[in-house]
Amino acid sequence: MKLVKTMAMAATFFLAACGTTPQENKEIIGKTTPTIENGRLTPETLWAMGRIGSVDVSPDNKKIVYSVSYYSVPQDKSNTELFVIDTDGNNNKQITNSPYSEHSAVWIKEGTKIAYLSSESGSSQIWEMNPDGTGKKQLSNYDNHIEGFSVAPDGKKILFISQVQTVKSTAEKHPDLPKATGVVVNDLMYKHWDEWVTTAPHPFIADFDGHSLSNIKDIMEGELYQSPMKPFGGIEQLAWNSTSDKVAYTSKKKVGKEYAESTNSDIYVYNLKLGTTQNITEGMMGYDINPQYSPDGKYIAWQSMEHDGYESDWNRLFVMNLETGEKQFISEGFKSNVDDFCWNAESTGFYFTGVWHARSHIYSLDLHSLELNKITEGDYDYASLALAGEQLIAKRHSLSAADEIYAVQLDGNVNQLTAENKHFYDHITMGKVEERWIKTTDGKEMLTWVIYPPFFDENKKYPTLLYCQGGPQSPVSQFWSVRWNLQLMAANDYIIVAPNRRGLPGFGLEWNEAISGDYGGQCMNDYFSAIDEVAKESYVDEDRLGCVGASFGGFSVYWLAGHHDKRFKAFIAHDGIFNMEMQYLETEEMFFANWDMGGAYWEKDNATAQRTFANSPHLFVDKWDTPILCIHGEKDYRILANQGMAAFNAAVLRGVPAELLIYPDENHWVLKPQNGVLWQRTFFNWLDRWLK
Repeated sequence: MKLVKTMAMAATFFLAACGTTPQENKEIIGKTTPTIENGRLTPETLWAMGRIGSVDVSPDNKKIVYSVSYYSVPQDKSNTELFVIDTDGNNNKQITNSPYSEHSAVWIKEGTKIAYLSSESGSSQIWEMNPDGTGKKQLSNYDNHIEGFSVAPDGKKILFISQVQTVKSTAEKHPDLPKATGVVVNDLMYKHWDEWVTTAPHPFIADFDGHSLSNIKDIMEGELYQSPMKPFGGIEQLAWNSTSDKVAYTSKKKVGKEYAESTNSDIYVYNLKLGTTQNITEGMMGYDINPQYSPDGKYIAWQSMEHDGYESDWNRLFVMNLETGEKQFISEGFKSNVDDFCWNAESTGFYFTGVWHARSHIYSLDLHSLELNKITEGDYDYASLALAGEQLIAKRHSLSAADEIYAVQLDGNVNQLTAENKHFYDHITMGKVEERWIKTTDGKEMLTWVIYPPFFDENKKYPTLLYCQGGPQSPVSQFWSVRWNLQLMAANDYIIVAPNRRGLPGFGLEWNEAISGDYGGQCMNDYFSAIDEVAKESYVDEDRLGCVGASFGGFSVYWLAGHHDKRFKAFIAHDGIFNMEMQYLETEEMFFANWDMGGAYWEKDNATAQRTFANSPHLFVDKWDTPILCIHGEKDYRILANQGMAAFNAAVLRGVPAELLIYPDENHWVLKPQNGVLWQRTFFNWLDRWLK
């Protein structure tokens, strides 16, 4: 579409005064000193952990600049700081210490300076400093926030992202009604994700003399389109060529209903010398995103999906020869998505990350022979890539640890560079993570993770939770989450069953695509297969089974509540679809609804659509007999909050014990620290009430 018992605080925040600032909050939110109780992970500990963000390697491949975000539950705020470390893991140093959230740092001026974004001047602007954090200087003074930037290879220009207004405000249309709040809408895509759409991000190019920016130009001036594409696109959707005279950018040049029904984005190349723009992926009908020029300037690569309207299509790596114009699909040998990629130094191939069998690893791919090799192993997910000479710099996490930065040799040897959260892990016992292959009702084998409580005793009986994944086509891999953290659930003495049910990548194309148009079908049987098999274990109390999930996982919970045949004793659904007919008309990206539901509910001759809507959870409320907690955010414009409220109301009217946690200020996720801790306390209070 892309959690706890009330207990004593598990971590105490160390907040240092930073002197007088123009900001209301004059305290720095930084690394914490934890106080761990009973060796168990808690929500407070999760929120106290540092979160590693952007990573950039110096031109000489000897140093890395990276960001870490810290959160304060008492202040209900976050802050981001910058660090520098050698690529061999030595000399790790924090180089910023302020309340201004310095981030998006890159090396410039042949590695003698670091450029970054900061709000120190009141709006987000580009700054520079020495690699030791001294000599801070503001480079840009643009009249709007800068959201991302990239310096040209020759260092003489800067590409940056900023919002432009695309819709006049009510006050602009009616100057005599300055207090009117109504908005007149005449087309679709008036809302998206968590905002009313009034602006679009555009790419800007500016001359850079080493001291300041000048001659700023919007290369999409006058266009209503987005580049990068909301809600998640950033500077990775734009790229300089090797000679600094062209910029490739990603855009879906559509608006309104046409935008809502299509995923057909393209790669456009803007020629700085001529002021012209060329669409190099015209006729390629799905998402085309994230261009990267080869170091030798002879090729451009990007990620491409084939079908218009299918946002979870096979994400393929394409390459275009810039001299001949020939395009080639080069990742066909990898039957899963290319999630992140970078060129090798010789422009002869790539390194990329992709998920296979619920683990995301690093692979190499030769441009000419198409030879594919797996570089890394283990129960991990690698999440980003940067080339550093003869090695790769990557972030890595697992079900038991948050992101850290690693140096990966091309022979597969791995060296951990950062230990941002070691002071937590040293005092926490994580539960055992076990891989199981479970036979499904149609005779297939399904990988299922089982996570056991810390200090597990096989002679005891434990309440057990079925975890239902969202997406719907997001892998149940070695993911780490601050909210849906399976180790946190295990720390509260639950066994967790997390199946890679039908409709997830990493098990071949057929498995991934089996969910579209079949929401109430085999994927639900897969859930039953997983929980029924694990429930046979002597240490699982089959009379204390729960079921939890968000987004499509929330839909799954609502659907299972009407079909579970008394398996479960408690349900929790977050941001789930309850009434599919209303969802079809309420959501904003219609391409998703059309592809996954098969069409509109009024298409009576459309068998797929009719099967979909006949499986709407709201049609089976008469079978609901189990306590249910419904959670939703009112700024969720993907699945509107009335879905959660309707499910709660239905349960109450049916006489089923129910509770509703509603957030007026959260979207499809829960992002604020205190709201996050409230979420987790409510989550476990509900489970403990019915399963313990």
